[in-house]
Amino acid sequence: MNILRLISRLIDYPTGELQNNWKAMLNMVDSDDSLSDQDKKNLGVFIDERCSMDILDWQSDYDALFERGRSLSLLLFEHIHGESRDRGQAMIDLIAEYKAAGLDIGMRELPDYIPLYLEFVATQGAENGQGWLQDVAHILALLKVRLAQRDCDYSVLFETLVNLSGAPIDYSDLATQVKGEKRDDSKEAIDKVWEEEMVTFGSGAGGPDSDNSVCASSVSRPAEGQRRDTEVPIQFVDAANRQGSAASSSVRGN
Repeated sequence: MNILRLISRLIDYPTGELQNNWKAMLNMVDSDDSLSDQDKKNLGVFIDERCSMDILDWQSDYDALFERGRSLSLLLFEHIHGESRDRGQAMIDLIAEYKAAGLDIGMRELPDYIPLYLEFVATQGAENGQGWLQDVAHILALLKVRLAQRDCDYSVLFETLVNLSGAPIDYSDLATQVKGEKRDDSKEAIDKVWEEEMVTFGSGAGGPDSDNSVCASSVSRPAEGQRRDTEVPIQFVDAANRQGSAASSSVRGN
């Protein structure tokens, strides 16, 4: 499913290299038989409008959308587990699936980052890939509705993914849910999150008032190592040559 690789790159941090492939992306969309006519049209408009922007404006818009607050987090498990311990185990399970597929990710990359997840799904064949998309369709649909509420064209990327999954989604219920949500991307909202997540650690010598006793957890966002402009590529390796490789799990990660 090459179209998933394309959508992965469109959801990821925008770069000049991406813009330079403007026409190639349009050709890929137009020739993909898995897309409906409406999805082809929506993707084509998105690519035309975004690639015709100044790259700095595009990047600034991206930062404002996906790197402030949590409601539009591109980390899948942020929407399922939040900061609970279950999130850590879900990460471990997903990494195991990646390794079983021969996908080797950098140490700094979070496995639930949506563009990375899509890269993995694209390797699984049409039928299995659709199943993996269905597993996260409710999250993709929620992001689609939240973006649509802000009149943001990124919503079409997530709508296309939901359509490719074939999952039955009731958008009206999600729209009702989102309508009552408060925006979490304002300066005041972000400051409040930082205040609530400040953790004080007592040390044996200096106690809780020592200079190094306070730290804050960061607002969830794609890490720097996940951006394609840092040139940390996803590498496929020969699983047969990897020593001590674990057997593939038959149960998908949550």
